[in-house]
Amino acid sequence: MKFFIDTANLAEIREAHDLGVLDGVTTNPSLMAKEGITGEANIKAHYKAICGIVEDKVSAEVIATDYEGMIREGKELAKLDDKIVVKIPMIRDGVKAIRYFHSEGIRTNCTLIFSSGQALLAAKAGASYVSPFIGRLDDIAFDGLDLIGQIVHIYQNYGYETEVLAASVRHTMHLIKCAELGADVVTCPLKVITGLLNHPLTDSGLAQFLADHAKAASK
Repeated sequence: MKFFIDTANLAEIREAHDLGVLDGVTTNPSLMAKEGITGEANIKAHYKAICGIVEDKVSAEVIATDYEGMIREGKELAKLDDKIVVKIPMIRDGVKAIRYFHSEGIRTNCTLIFSSGQALLAAKAGASYVSPFIGRLDDIAFDGLDLIGQIVHIYQNYGYETEVLAASVRHTMHLIKCAELGADVVTCPLKVITGLLNHPLTDSGLAQFLADHAKAASK
């Protein structure tokens, strides 16, 4: 499973990279705004800064919702760096844009996926990734993990190369369950990834080892 970090915060991206487990980054307009990044030039500069940290796969989202606008913005984003994956919403013109970018060899991430039917359309159009939103489905009393399993199963049935990128991941059990279900990628906040480090038996075991070492060294 690949680990992406869902943030526009450069410090967090560097920390995940230094941990040695970072495979990519996903961003969106909300995450950019959270970091105070506004204005087209500043946003593009920030994407380039992110690309300077990671080895590959930085999802950069278009703002337009019409076909021509998405094509124009997507081309501009793709020119920033070879690592850019153009993030396209799951709407009618978005599916058309994904088909165009696929024909041009530009990678895409189809976002705001909430059904297996949407994921099937995106795969047929040639999306590189689809992003089903687990947490947001959970919020409305639907099991987001069931959707991950459905999409993985459908893609395996027909050999689609589109990767399942589990998004809106809220906690470590979401991540582990996605791994069990066969999701190709998970994108989440840094705290979810670092949460995998923690276990009380690890803490108590290390404390015991250190105590025994100190006792032996004092003799």
